[in-house]
Amino acid sequence: MMRILLFLTTNVAVLIVISIVFRLLGIDSLLLESGGIDMSALLIMAAIIGFSGSLISLFLSKTMAKRGMGVHVIEQPSNRLEQWLMETVARQAEQAGIGMPEVGIFESPDPNAFATGWNRNDALVAVSTGLLHHMREDEVEAVIGHEISHVANGDMVTLALIQGVVNTFVVFLSRIVGHVVDRVILKNEQGYGVGYFVASIVAELMLSVLATMIVMWFSRYREYRADAGGASLTSRRQMAGALRALQRVHEPQDLPSGEFAAFGVSGRIGGGFMALFRSHPPLEKRIAALEQSS
Repeated sequence: MMRILLFLTTNVAVLIVISIVFRLLGIDSLLLESGGIDMSALLIMAAIIGFSGSLISLFLSKTMAKRGMGVHVIEQPSNRLEQWLMETVARQAEQAGIGMPEVGIFESPDPNAFATGWNRNDALVAVSTGLLHHMREDEVEAVIGHEISHVANGDMVTLALIQGVVNTFVVFLSRIVGHVVDRVILKNEQGYGVGYFVASIVAELMLSVLATMIVMWFSRYREYRADAGGASLTSRRQMAGALRALQRVHEPQDLPSGEFAAFGVSGRIGGGFMALFRSHPPLEKRIAALEQSS
């Protein structure tokens, strides 16, 4: 779950910064036309703001991952384990028809892994020290297959595009709410007052929560595809065995930070309402899906 949190955090931060800049430059005010809103101009502005955040996050994803997670990228293998890791990634990347990703290891007691990068031929696959210490080689191989499948499926780009679309509607609808509050409720007839800015910011934050639910739904959906891809690169037995190994350590901790969480192999958030914010389906459901497809 680590990668999605960083991705979403960066998106929200960029969204807020660009929104503030547009307001300071008076671009928001230019949308005011004869007391109404120029919907086309507003939608264009919303798209610029919305897609800026997701695309910036996408192109910076590898850099953020390396720094945020303290990933040690393997340039030259220094031991047998690193050599095996590099060879496994290289073999599966060739099977999946993608360029050789960078391979890294990050310190974490929890067994986890993630893949990130702006395209399928310029990716990073990283595994935790906990994964290497707690799981057998055949299980680690399946986890790597899962991550390679994320890359081959283009999940990073798809997630960025979906995030851009929902960001666009968050900005668009929040400005509509701000306009209604300012003009209809507060009866402001000249320019935009404080009510517009406060209402649009509050609406933006609330709508961002709903947008996150949509992004997390997609993240859960593509986990099943990545499991199937991992099974095709190794075997269903290995992939199911890797998921059961994760169960043995009681559903590992979420990766810290939005974008990473989405492309990790596991994730843990509570049930009920909070389940809507899970980046990964429960492990038992993923195992069941693998077994049913055999």
